[in-house]
Amino acid sequence: MSQPSQTGLVRAIGRWSLAALVVNSVIGSGIFGLPSVIAGLVGTASVWAVLAAGAAIGIIMACYAELASQFTEAGGPYLYARTAFGRLVGIETGWMLWLSQLASPAANANLFVIYLGEFWPGAKAPVPKFLILTLLVGILTFINYRGVRAGTEVSNVFTVAKLVPLAVVIVGGAICFFSTHAGTSVARVPNPSDWPKAILLLMFAYGGFETALTPMSEAKDPRRDAVFGLFVALLTCTVVYTLIQWLVVGLLADPAHSERPLADVVRLFLGTKGAQLIAVGALVSVYGYLSAKILAVPRVTYALAEKGDFPRLFGAVHPRFHTPYFSILAFAAVTWLLALFGSFAWNVTLAALSRLFYYGIGCAALPMLRRKQPTAALFRLPGGYVFSVAGVLICLALVTRVDRSGSFILLATIVAALLNWVWVRNRKETGVRVP
Repeated sequence: MSQPSQTGLVRAIGRWSLAALVVNSVIGSGIFGLPSVIAGLVGTASVWAVLAAGAAIGIIMACYAELASQFTEAGGPYLYARTAFGRLVGIETGWMLWLSQLASPAANANLFVIYLGEFWPGAKAPVPKFLILTLLVGILTFINYRGVRAGTEVSNVFTVAKLVPLAVVIVGGAICFFSTHAGTSVARVPNPSDWPKAILLLMFAYGGFETALTPMSEAKDPRRDAVFGLFVALLTCTVVYTLIQWLVVGLLADPAHSERPLADVVRLFLGTKGAQLIAVGALVSVYGYLSAKILAVPRVTYALAEKGDFPRLFGAVHPRFHTPYFSILAFAAVTWLLALFGSFAWNVTLAALSRLFYYGIGCAALPMLRRKQPTAALFRLPGGYVFSVAGVLICLALVTRVDRSGSFILLATIVAALLNWVWVRNRKETGVRVP
């Protein structure tokens, strides 16, 4: 049995559990609806768009793999930015990371209610929605409050559970494709201006991997296993996304106008029962995604508190369960509120804008950390400087394509982080110990 470390946390997340956590943090609800949207933008060329987006996110993930191989503490992108650029940039990154990872699970919780509406039309009414969201978040909060081991096991189960229906789609769809010689979908000549939109959407379908890098204080061998987990997840998600997109545009007559493309694919070889199976798979996938976030994201505010950049209460560790219990409760409460009062589109916009911010900072941190701690990296990325520049440029290019209707929230977060930094600085000047 793993013993508590000097921080009070337990190192219980193994190599394959960490890889599963990355996959679970990436594959959410998008895979069940996005293929038709991408097909509507770039037609049968959407398969190449999926691969291009995988390559783009792979550049960013490769940079993060080197960064992660240098640290054993909690914090992920916040920790990398703080070490590379100092406390102010670190705090700004921590707030952006927390904002993004609050908005993403809130958006998926909203989608859970929407998908449940297929079986229970009244689920979207105010009172049922309130009860459903409370139950969804409450169960996962209870599990993760009582121990990281239980939270990890739940994440592992959901990762397998979400991949099973996707495997059914891929295997059954491939058999159907080759046996019926399909390939009669409506041809669409993509407009060049639609390609950036498609890549942007797909980039966010691949995003979320950074969530799994935050609980490194509870990983058994964080420097080695983080690199392994990132690349296994990148390969897994790229293969799954590419095959799904290929089948959607290859089997459906008009994939761009399919509301539930995966269900429509399965209906071709398993009928209505198969389509219902995929609807259940979507519910499992969304809830699994939420489980990954509640396991990992509270470690962001825990890391901020541990470094003296946040109120000490957020760094409190439960004496019996060895979990950052206050950070878990705070994250769950705010996620619940955003899901209850924010729309899906509003939450997605917040996640998109804040994610690009810290992806760019993370890529820029690579050369800085190579200079600051040249022997710290267990994994050294070949051509790292080229990857760093490419990653920053990708983030800058995508910022111009994001709907900035939620920019006021982003600005408020930047200001809040700045005030947080001023507070920390004042504590230091008045003699309060700050690490």
